[in-house]
Amino acid sequence: MYENEIKVERAILAGVHTGSNDVLNDTTDESLEELGELAKTAGVEVVGYAVQNRAAPDSATYMGEGKLEELANAIEELDADVVIFDDELTPVQVRNISDKLDIKVLDRTSLILDIFAMRAATKEGKIQVELAQLRYMLPRLTGMGGALSRLGGGIGTRGPGETKLETDRRHIRRRIEFLSDELLEVQKHRDLLRSRRTKDNKTIVALVGYTNAGKSTLLNLLTEADVLAEDKLFATLDPTQRSLILSDRREIMLVDTVGFIRKLPHHLVKAFKSTLEEAALADVLLHVIDVSNDEYQTHINVVENILRELGADGKPMVAVLNKIDLAEDKVVPNSIESCTKTVCISAKERNGIDELLEIIEDVVPGRKHEVTLKLPYSESSQISKLHENQVVISEEYEADGILIKALIDAICYDRLREYVIK
Repeated sequence: MYENEIKVERAILAGVHTGSNDVLNDTTDESLEELGELAKTAGVEVVGYAVQNRAAPDSATYMGEGKLEELANAIEELDADVVIFDDELTPVQVRNISDKLDIKVLDRTSLILDIFAMRAATKEGKIQVELAQLRYMLPRLTGMGGALSRLGGGIGTRGPGETKLETDRRHIRRRIEFLSDELLEVQKHRDLLRSRRTKDNKTIVALVGYTNAGKSTLLNLLTEADVLAEDKLFATLDPTQRSLILSDRREIMLVDTVGFIRKLPHHLVKAFKSTLEEAALADVLLHVIDVSNDEYQTHINVVENILRELGADGKPMVAVLNKIDLAEDKVVPNSIESCTKTVCISAKERNGIDELLEIIEDVVPGRKHEVTLKLPYSESSQISKLHENQVVISEEYEADGILIKALIDAICYDRLREYVIK
């Protein structure tokens, strides 16, 4: 009896370093390290690196003919199965590189899509992933022809079944049309849920941040949810919402969104627009930041750029500096310029959570304060309104009126100001 041994694919990571001031889109040590983490998440072993220094990527071969020759030698020496490039390759570049290296070629976008295909759990998430994969592959089928026939499984093969797609563009276009219609139906359902939340006056607080910043761990801690929380990039893909009751008995909806990442292509943002809209439509944003990561300032910039692209900038935003227990030897900022308030926490160690909740109560609209009212009997009709929209703690009927202790918001306070005695 023989056991099938699953061979771990060996990858070489490659990129072009231009020295550009736009470090978010250039290949740097940090971006390659992140690419390595993405590869690890996809189940691949990184065995080597190849970086070319040039003013701009070559339009035909990305790295240039000479560097591809070096890369071909490294592939043979390291017994690599795949080369993963740090940028999104054009169809021409995919074709030329595949012909030159005679090996499976992936880029950053296809790697992210592969991980998305692993992580998607809901119907909407699966449709979004497949749609993004098909749209990405359609213009690249010619260039990927040779590579696709050699795939045989592993990284880059999760999703819609590439070998069949290679021979049938019409099938892809029909599938895209079908999935687009399916996604519209799912989005209608999501819009219905959103309108219901609006009708119920539910305040929405969205957790946003770089992937692996600790958003899901924080959601689990605040709401006793059971969302998957792993030390991996894109551990959760589909948005999760949970109810949270504040100390003044206001109920808010906490929404966990997909993590952001640098070099996230525009069409990926478009594919997950309905998911990311949770951030755009929220009343308040909690920007969760892993301050133990040396690149946290870059991560902040990435998140803020994507929020701007979604039209979600300008909302009240709280900077939640997470993993403070791992950042003892680092300088932690007192404030973040784009955020109205800043708090340091450790979701894993449960430190700073009370302060965070206090800040949420301050920032979320409609905070209620405890007051004592003395309502004359002529105003007894106000009692039913208090029970309906506020929180009545106690009420006593006395000779000169009704003594009421209640948690009320600012609008109610203004209406009953003359009856407040404490």
